[in-house]
Amino acid sequence: MIDDQALRDAIEARHSVRSFIDRPLAPEVVEALCAEVDAANRESGLHLQLMTDEPDAFNFFIARYGSFKNVRNYLACVGEKEPGLNERVGYWGQRIVLVAQALGLNSCWVGLSFSRRKSPAVVEPGEKMACAIALGYGETPGVPHKVKTAAEVSRAEQPVPRWFQEGVRGAILAPTAINQQKFLLTLEGDRVRAEATGGPYSDMDLGIVKRNFEIASGRDHAVWL
Repeated sequence: MIDDQALRDAIEARHSVRSFIDRPLAPEVVEALCAEVDAANRESGLHLQLMTDEPDAFNFFIARYGSFKNVRNYLACVGEKEPGLNERVGYWGQRIVLVAQALGLNSCWVGLSFSRRKSPAVVEPGEKMACAIALGYGETPGVPHKVKTAAEVSRAEQPVPRWFQEGVRGAILAPTAINQQKFLLTLEGDRVRAEATGGPYSDMDLGIVKRNFEIASGRDHAVWL
């Protein structure tokens, strides 16, 4: 059972990993991830799909150019082409990323360095594959990157409640495209306004940031304005 504390620990421990050892996912890990994917699809309306022992999507030159190695497992992030798709993918995909971390896996969000055409993931008419999330046992646990300060990504009147401080700390540790961290969290009363401030994949990044904030702060989705 992956509880809230395990997810908070996963936020602290997780770093992007692109090189994996050639080791199949343990059956119990696959079972747990499939349960998470099914739950996410039911709640979100997305068409997320866990692909295991599937090397084709990452077996071409662009993936190698992106320094990906031995990617045979990934989450295909598929959903209907409609406004808000990228943010929903970020929000629900990040929960699965953190569950995977708690289960002993490593991961990397991937926007371009894989082949959608070669992936056997099912994309129905009217759907698109927004991105993929590489999963597996990393050659290393990854390394932390420089992050912005709370003052650079948040606004709040003094005194700042502890739950907001913790949420911002979790948000700062969220993965964002090219580590851009282009978001702003503003405390208004007891709720938070989250805004993307530009850059590639900023809407997907915002979904990832929101998930991390919720877990770290102990709040749920009702916190957002």
